Amino acid sequence: MVRTDRRGRRAAVPGSRSGQAQWATVDALVERVTAWFAHAARDLPWRAADRTPWGVLVSEVMLQQTPVVRVEPVWRAWMERWPTPAALADAPTSEVLRAWGRLGYPRRALRLADCARAIVARHDGEVPSGEEALRALPGIGEYTAGAVRAFAFGRRAVVVDTNVRRVQARAVTGVALPAPSYTAAERRLAVSLVPDGDEDAAAWAAASMELGALVCTARTPRCDRCPVQDLCAWRLTGFPPDEHAHRRRTQSWDGTDRQVRGRVMAALRTADGPVHRALLADAGPESQLDRCLAGLVEDGLAETDEAGRFMLPA
Repeated sequence: MVRTDRRGRRAAVPGSRSGQAQWATVDALVERVTAWFAHAARDLPWRAADRTPWGVLVSEVMLQQTPVVRVEPVWRAWMERWPTPAALADAPTSEVLRAWGRLGYPRRALRLADCARAIVARHDGEVPSGEEALRALPGIGEYTAGAVRAFAFGRRAVVVDTNVRRVQARAVTGVALPAPSYTAAERRLAVSLVPDGDEDAAAWAAASMELGALVCTARTPRCDRCPVQDLCAWRLTGFPPDEHAHRRRTQSWDGTDRQVRGRVMAALRTADGPVHRALLADAGPESQLDRCLAGLVEDGLAETDEAGRFMLPA
C-alpha cells in the first residue's frame, strides 16, 4: 500500500539508499518526469492521435529487443498492409515472415499472427482492454498487456521495461543498474510509483520509459539533461559503479546460432522457391547449420518438401 503524508500526498517509497530522503513525495518524481515528457517525447506513429489499439499492440511486440529506428519503417509497412487483426489473421505465414524482415526473433511474428486470430475468434476482431483478456492472448505477457492498456486505452497499469527499471534503480534506489533479473522488490517499487488516476498513470508509463530510452541510458547517461538530476539518488551517492557487473554476461554475435538462423531466414525470405541445403552451406559450419535448420523447422519458421529442400511455411 502506498503511504501518504499528513497532507495526503504519497510519501517516499521504502527500500532505497541515501539520497531517497531528497524525495519529499513520490509525486515529485512523477510530476517532473511527466512534465519533461510533454515537450521531449519522440514523435512516433504508434503515439499519434489516430493510433489504434491494434497498432499499439503491434508496436509493443516489435519493440521487444529491437530498437525504435529499426521498428518504425517495418511497423508503418505492416500497418498499411494489415491495419486490423482480421487482416493479419488471414495472411499466409510466409508473407508474415517476409514482412517481419530483419527485425530479429521472428517467432514474434508467428505469435503476433496467432494473437490476431485469437482476437478475431474471441473478441470480434477488436483488441480487448482488460488485463486478463489481453494476457490470455498468444504471446502477450504482463508487460505487453500493461503497455497496451496504458498506451492504447489510457488505463492505469504497471508498465516496466528495461528503461523503466534503470530509471527506478538510479533515481530512487541509488544504484547504477538494476539486477540482471527482475526482482519482487522492483515490482513493489514500480507499483508504488504509479499514480492513482488513469490519465496520470498512462502518462507516467510513457514518460518513465522515454526518460530511460533518451536520457537515463545504460552506457552513457545524459545526466545534464535529466529533469530529476538534482534529486537523483545515484548522483547524490557519487555515481557508485554497477554492483551486478560480475553477474552480467555478454555474448558475441559472431558464430552464434542466432546469427546462423538469421542467415538462413534471410535466404528463405528472398528465395523464389524451395532452397537446397547445399545453397545454405555458407550460413555456418555444417553441424551448427544442421542444428539451426532443425530448430527453425521445429519452431514453425521453416518447412521441408519431399526433396528435403527448405522454404518458409505456407
